[in-house]
Amino acid sequence: MKCPFCHHEDTQVLDTRVSEEGDTIRRRRRCTQCDKRFTTYERVELSMPIIVKKNGSRTEFESSKLRSSLMLALRKRPVSAAQIDTAISSIEEKLLNSGQREVDSGYVGELVMQELKRLDKIAYIRFASVYKNFEDLAEFQEAIAEMGQARK
Repeated sequence: MKCPFCHHEDTQVLDTRVSEEGDTIRRRRRCTQCDKRFTTYERVELSMPIIVKKNGSRTEFESSKLRSSLMLALRKRPVSAAQIDTAISSIEEKLLNSGQREVDSGYVGELVMQELKRLDKIAYIRFASVYKNFEDLAEFQEAIAEMGQARK
């Protein structure tokens, strides 16, 4: 760690403490050259993977887009805000745990469909009809039959 005062590269850790929440480490340091003291904080930096769209363009993951997609599918359905928050957290956790720097938008869509299938069957069909680009009644019937088989 560089000294912020003299920019010397060698510093000594005098004291280390974990925050009450347990998410930050506070270190008291002393520069071995100028003998000045300073504090540093360490915390985990989590970064969501970049989303690769079907056309090949890349964009940052936006939780607000995920929320709006879920809200649209769940509009006028008996699903609580807490359940939606849990679904969003689950999707984000799966993306983080994937360990990938980039993921296809299709993978995110599949994660959304898994959560909607668990939350509300009607919302699942709504989302699937747009996501899978249903073009006729037969595709709706297949999706509904699939839901019926999943229930058994």
